[in-house]
Amino acid sequence: MSNQLFKLATPFAPAGDQPKAILALDEGLKKGFERQTLLGVTGSGKTFTMANVIANYGKPTLIIAHNKTLAAQLAQEYREFFPNNAVHYFVSYYDYYQPEAYMPATDTYIEKEAMINEEIERLRHASTQALLTRRDVIIVASVSCIYGLGSPEEYQKVNLKLSVGMELSRAELIRKLIDIHFVRTNADLKSGNFRAIGNMLEVMPVNEKTVYRIEYEGGAIGHIVELDPVSRSVRNNHKDIFIFPAKHFISSDAQSEKAVKTIQAELSDRLKVLEKAGKNLEAERLKRRVKYDLSMIKEIGYTNGIENYSRHFSGKMPGEAPDSLLSYFPKDKNGNPDFLTIVDESHVAIPQLNGMFAGDASRKETLVEHGFRLPSAKDNRPLKFDEFLARIGPMIYTSATPGKYENANSEQVVEQVIRPTGLIDPVVEIRPIREGKHRGQIFDFIEEAEKTIKNGDRVIATTLTKKMAEDLSDFLKEKKIKAAYLHSDIKTIERITILTDFRKGKYDILVGVNLLREGLDLPEVSLIGILDADKEGFLRSETSLIQTIGRAARNSAGRVILYADNITGSISNAIRETDRRRAIQVAYNTKHGITPQTIKKAIHDITDQLRSEHDKAVYELVKLDEDLAKSNPKLLMKQKEEAMSQAVQALDFETAALIRDELFKLEEKYGMDVTGKKGKRKKKVV
Repeated sequence: MSNQLFKLATPFAPAGDQPKAILALDEGLKKGFERQTLLGVTGSGKTFTMANVIANYGKPTLIIAHNKTLAAQLAQEYREFFPNNAVHYFVSYYDYYQPEAYMPATDTYIEKEAMINEEIERLRHASTQALLTRRDVIIVASVSCIYGLGSPEEYQKVNLKLSVGMELSRAELIRKLIDIHFVRTNADLKSGNFRAIGNMLEVMPVNEKTVYRIEYEGGAIGHIVELDPVSRSVRNNHKDIFIFPAKHFISSDAQSEKAVKTIQAELSDRLKVLEKAGKNLEAERLKRRVKYDLSMIKEIGYTNGIENYSRHFSGKMPGEAPDSLLSYFPKDKNGNPDFLTIVDESHVAIPQLNGMFAGDASRKETLVEHGFRLPSAKDNRPLKFDEFLARIGPMIYTSATPGKYENANSEQVVEQVIRPTGLIDPVVEIRPIREGKHRGQIFDFIEEAEKTIKNGDRVIATTLTKKMAEDLSDFLKEKKIKAAYLHSDIKTIERITILTDFRKGKYDILVGVNLLREGLDLPEVSLIGILDADKEGFLRSETSLIQTIGRAARNSAGRVILYADNITGSISNAIRETDRRRAIQVAYNTKHGITPQTIKKAIHDITDQLRSEHDKAVYELVKLDEDLAKSNPKLLMKQKEEAMSQAVQALDFETAALIRDELFKLEEKYGMDVTGKKGKRKKKVV
């Protein structure tokens, strides 16, 4: 099936269960399976397996992650696997977002507040433009991929193709750039801006940090030169270039005129309904809001909340699904989706995808009912789950604990149980909680923990509440045991400090709630105690128990004790599944003569880096750039700003933070911001 579209660059060959899983998934795609599941245990290399499947399948791929952080991590990994292909990152461009809402009980209206991250917006444009111009594309996206986005047909239709020799006057080009939402400026260029200088125009597109200089000779384009935005050095000379719109939502003049008329018609109909129902206050509120918005649209082509009228501008029918990122992926000659979709951590992502529409619809319904929005605002929405499924081709779910949906809807479930490291799942034991004259779960746990600590290993205890975690931690300290608790009230940096100290041995026992369930890589842990394991619920569900048990799978002596008086269905299923996987792993190791070894992982003290190495590196950078800072601070700071943006684009947030802090130091030292003006800029999060 492969056409060598994707070039997988790695010195490693598939190992453990990976070759079998890759072959099975490849065969499933060849057979036309629409839904498959990769059940891959923690540490089995699911991402590497899927990278091989992508390379073999040879079609554009969408990878959905359930949060921005995981999406960024996956994008980095896939960029390392496919350095010569287009791997892009598509998430919500809001650093902060408070949706418009109304609470009738208190008569409180909350206006929409949003802070847009320009760098992420640029990455979104890079994603859509890559999908429209090439085939070797991998997009790693959050659930933002099912939210409304402008029509790809309109987006592509109005892109500008500029060629050397093209007869297009400078004034006409300016008008065309403004029509596709570029902003004219006389200051420094940024994404989506252009400026006119003599017989030249300079444009910075929205998808990349570069400047195109269009030089005129007579009434035609004489030269198209690509410049470095900071040094102004020539990067390339082009015969022709494409400039895509600066915004995803694009509509023609004719469509805009039609939209204004249909909005007015909808307003008239809605006012009649409200007045008939005796809702005169709501009718007056709606009339003022819509008339103001229409006047702004006519005058400047935009109004705050214009997305609530998106159906009118797109020409779609009431209730019709909006365009989304999925609309930009290619279709085959029959109009069917022609790309692969991978849902990472599907046990979390699928419920998330399934629940987006209902939450949005409830909020919009309240706004419409009380006269804050027209009914068409409800069509500015995420896709319903069945609409999502109708807009994708073959899909592969990946998870260590696939949910009921994945298991019920997959044509095959492929297991990846054997780890390349040979490590096996931990031994699981059930012990009664027992109260009264008996010692109880706490004292039993302490006794077992002390044995483990004597062997030089670490211990984790999971509780049901934050208060229980704090109380148990205090009790352990009274018993002269080095312990700490960890839960969501503890700030991020402090969490990192606690985890690092735990690995170093400053603490022997870590007590937590849900934060200890997923995502922690702690090979020193050989014992996990799950307290009150029979209290059925989210924290003690089958999925949660399996995920928690998996935290002990990176140590060859790993074991887990479940404290329970009753064997719940979740406990029974979790133990049965863990024992099944363990039996397969032990048999494989015996057959191949493999002795599992605890993972040896260097302890990187992240907070020490923040406090010492990071500060030292910033100091060295400031010292290195001292001469240029004295002679031309404005140029230096512009160069640093560009380098920081490039680091963010590459999802290298550590480098970006380093450059950001150097900028702060330079600004403190020379009293200038990046524009060369006196004073300091506001700190912003990278």
